[in-house]
Amino acid sequence: MLTDYHNHLENGTLTLPWLKEFTNAAEQKGIQEFGISEHAYHFYQTSDILQNGWVNKRRYYDMKDYVQLFREAWNANIPIKMSIEMDYTPGKHKEMESFIKSYDFDYVIGSIHWVDDFGIDLMEYKGEWDKRDIYDTYTKYYDQVITLAESDLFDIIGHIDLVKIFKYIPENEDFLLSQYDRATTALANSKTCVEISTAGIRKPIGRIYPDERLLEMCFKKGIPIVLSSDAHFPRDVGANFDEAVALAKKVGYKTVMTFKKGERKEVELG
Repeated sequence: MLTDYHNHLENGTLTLPWLKEFTNAAEQKGIQEFGISEHAYHFYQTSDILQNGWVNKRRYYDMKDYVQLFREAWNANIPIKMSIEMDYTPGKHKEMESFIKSYDFDYVIGSIHWVDDFGIDLMEYKGEWDKRDIYDTYTKYYDQVITLAESDLFDIIGHIDLVKIFKYIPENEDFLLSQYDRATTALANSKTCVEISTAGIRKPIGRIYPDERLLEMCFKKGIPIVLSSDAHFPRDVGANFDEAVALAKKVGYKTVMTFKKGERKEVELG
């Protein structure tokens, strides 16, 4: 089975025609399980979780409209999973849990985009990388991967090594592998799956998330996977999935996890 669980409508509208462009693309690509996981910061209902100047300018959705869109899709017999991608925010576990439990999501993705006030994957912040200690940033980033896993609030961690997006990678391999090791140990002790995301191929790093060595640790520690494209436009749905499947099989994976209203099922990898 092929899954594509990490996709966004934010470049269009919360309407059925725009949604159908994504689901039609998924059907054409042979994807059997497809989900939309809009960024949680876009919704007014998350204003008590994450606040900063960049996010606040982009908070313009109401969850009631989001939920209604999925109801329309299900009434039209469109097979679509309803999800959310939440910026994991240290110190806001109660607020994140309250939000997550307020909606009947099929699954929830937790992702890390901020290290303190540093938007690690934002072009506007790219110059900050040259001003900061890369080892400190990586340590703080993987500290959050660990506490994200320990929270057990999320079904999937999105693009687990997003921190590499602009090719700022520590030269000390032992340091890097130690970050991978402690992160995967925490994930193995949680319910959280790891996604193999092809979005990295479309970013400056030009590589799949996660790094093969990191994915190997995930496999050895029994951490389940899903496949995702993180498409923000229909054309990117299922992009480069042949590479994602090949990588998964190379490190030993034979199955992926699927979700329905919070329930999970392991199925054979397509």
